Amino acid sequence: MMQQYLRIKAEHPDILMFYRMGDFYEMFYGDAERASRLLDLTLTSRGQSAGAPVTMAGVPAHSVEQYLAKLVKLGESVAICEQVGDVATAKGPVERQVTRIVTPGTLTDPELLDDKADNILLALAADKSTVGLAWLSLASGELRLAEVAPQALANELRRIAPAEVLAAEGVELSGFFVTRLAPWQLDVDSGRKRLLDQLGAASLAGYGVEDFSLAIAACGALLDYAKKTQGQALVHVTAVAAERSAEFLRLDAATRRNLEITETLRGEPAPTLYSQLDRCACGMGSRLLRHWLHHPLRDRAKLVQRHLAVEVLQTRTEPVHAALRRIADVERISARIALKSARPRDLSGLRDSVGLLPDLRKALPAEGDLLRQLQEDLATPEDCLDLLTRAVAPEPSVQLRDGGVIAEGYSAELDELRTLQSGAGQILVELEARERARTGIPNLRVAYNHVHGYYIEVTNSHAEKIPADYRRRQTLKNAERYITPELKAFEDKALSARDRALALEKTLYEELLAALAAHLAALQRIARALAQLDVLAAFASVAVERGYCRPEFTEDIRIDIEAGRHAVVEDQVERFIANDARLSPSRQLLLITGPNMGGKSTYMRQVALIALLAHVGSYVPAKAARLGPLDQIFTRIGAADDLAGGRSTFMVEMTESASILHNATAHSLVLMDEVGRGTSTFDGLALAWAIARQLLERNRALTLFATHYFEMTRIAQEYKEAANIHLDAVEHKDSIVFLHAVEEGPASQSYGLQVAQLAGVPKVVIQRARRILQQLEEASRAGGSQADLFARPAAEEPEPAGDALRDALAQVNPDELSPREALEFLYRLKRL
Repeated sequence: MMQQYLRIKAEHPDILMFYRMGDFYEMFYGDAERASRLLDLTLTSRGQSAGAPVTMAGVPAHSVEQYLAKLVKLGESVAICEQVGDVATAKGPVERQVTRIVTPGTLTDPELLDDKADNILLALAADKSTVGLAWLSLASGELRLAEVAPQALANELRRIAPAEVLAAEGVELSGFFVTRLAPWQLDVDSGRKRLLDQLGAASLAGYGVEDFSLAIAACGALLDYAKKTQGQALVHVTAVAAERSAEFLRLDAATRRNLEITETLRGEPAPTLYSQLDRCACGMGSRLLRHWLHHPLRDRAKLVQRHLAVEVLQTRTEPVHAALRRIADVERISARIALKSARPRDLSGLRDSVGLLPDLRKALPAEGDLLRQLQEDLATPEDCLDLLTRAVAPEPSVQLRDGGVIAEGYSAELDELRTLQSGAGQILVELEARERARTGIPNLRVAYNHVHGYYIEVTNSHAEKIPADYRRRQTLKNAERYITPELKAFEDKALSARDRALALEKTLYEELLAALAAHLAALQRIARALAQLDVLAAFASVAVERGYCRPEFTEDIRIDIEAGRHAVVEDQVERFIANDARLSPSRQLLLITGPNMGGKSTYMRQVALIALLAHVGSYVPAKAARLGPLDQIFTRIGAADDLAGGRSTFMVEMTESASILHNATAHSLVLMDEVGRGTSTFDGLALAWAIARQLLERNRALTLFATHYFEMTRIAQEYKEAANIHLDAVEHKDSIVFLHAVEEGPASQSYGLQVAQLAGVPKVVIQRARRILQQLEEASRAGGSQADLFARPAAEEPEPAGDALRDALAQVNPDELSPREALEFLYRLKRL
């Protein structure tokens, strides 16, 4: 057995191997030591091989998925080595072979997958000027190609978010699980042949990917790797699609992060735009919603159809979602059918879901091209439904090995074997009655267990009445168990029927999966339609609940929003203040001033999110919204260093600003928040001023530019395309009240000291800051050079005497006083 193990392990030296032995998956030697650390397993040793103890660790086969899930999260790959031979007829070790390899990017088991996110396997091939990308979701069968410039690779990887990347040695990738490929595996000619074989086509011209040479090379390696891990052909991968940057509203990595589309800045799944919109009834819809949010369209005809569908569905969301909630994950079940890994409950769920399609179509209004197309795509595949209804039991077992999966009436031979099993109970009752009468033993019992089979049990008090033809089978404390020639003959017949029924059921199930493979195209079409309908119904539900409006597209460059709101923040506060936003070539750059905490960043983000939502087909949080053509959204918001990449906060800020200045166009929306704050005051102001002028003069992008440099408000006097707006606040006694309302013109002051006071900065520090601020303002009015903030003035005024009573109270902690100390302190306060 160890020779067999070592032979198979040699084919997979770099990954863990789960080696099936009865009811356990065992690991040996180095694999066992590694798995014991990763999974907290007990490490044991048994016997010897080549004179050394065999180190081993194992996991139960019935719960293997939970261990695989943990290993995959740790970035490990696992080869699953199963017993494929017949244990009963094996003369040596039962035949075993690796049936599949579980890697982070090739998961299909429902226990290992996130219902609401796609699991992507991506391969890349690169030369000096281009990077070819090919990515595949094995759970859905979607295959896509793209080619990008090397500097755009990071943005593309963040957009696609692969679980595993296949790349040649030397390609530096951080933050992803990477499997290395040999250079010969990324050959263009081999890739083209492999892709054509997969598609069953003679040319790639009809798929629009003919010119993607490097992407085709990556695709060939991707398909070979996926086939190897699954141990069979990928019959559900029947098409390939090209993704070109002109199709989508471009969002770079910084923008996806800053807008918190599917992940907060802290890396949490909520509250985000995705979490606010995800009212989907099934996993297919949630996954498509995530995809749409990261792939906003520029094709206005498609967007108008989505908006129309949302409008129509606003009065039908409940019946549509009620029907969708009863539908299983048709997309992933179809993939498991193709990979021959579908379980009995998958097929019963698919049968019930397909049977619900007529009810869903009745609930779906056929208004507009998109909804009419969805109705057509949801047509019931009668042959597939008939096959599933005839073949699958109403409530099948969870596992095929338990039997009870194939429906009665589907196979006459199986029904006959089952009848033989089900009739055993009556035969045993009759045999028990006859034996009691023959032996005169009133409590004689005929029964069965999995270890000893059928037996006759007699208590020790009747031992003298045992007939001569009884043969002892087992001895208990107070009884003996026997078997007779008649019972033995029945046992052979009954147990043979059970084993033959299970074997036949397994064969019938495999034939059923092969027959269902012919319906994969129809099932995939239905899955796509269900997902789209689910997302559109979710959009409609949110629009009704939150008072969203239908956006309007215009041909002229503009963003005109009336009473816009932030889709996420408005759900986190009691009362959200809606604000207008107007941008156009004549009002191209808005300089936003106002206090910290006043809502400048929220205002800028809400404009970007409204534009994004309009381009995914959703209604938007506003009273009205009119949008001109947009090609990309850029954001330079927030401050964070990149320690791993060796970049300071200011370096990150300047890198993002440089990307905007190089790539923004007159059709772009740009958000710039407090540019220049990471360096000295004069350097920061100079950079912010120059960047704003470049955006106005060269890029001519629609820009929201928030700043605390009050000097920058003079740009509006130099350029008629610039305008000042501010978010106001008012002082009330010693505190500040933020109004969160956008007003025309610059802010009168920044309220920085008041915000610091709100944050709990000590009072003495605030007082000192007020004096320094007064000195700086006086120096500025005098027109002098920039003062040394840290030099002590020659004749500093004495600090004003504090309130002695308040100072005494500030220095005491009541929780630390004894009763006597408290009384003494009270007299001290009285004296003050």
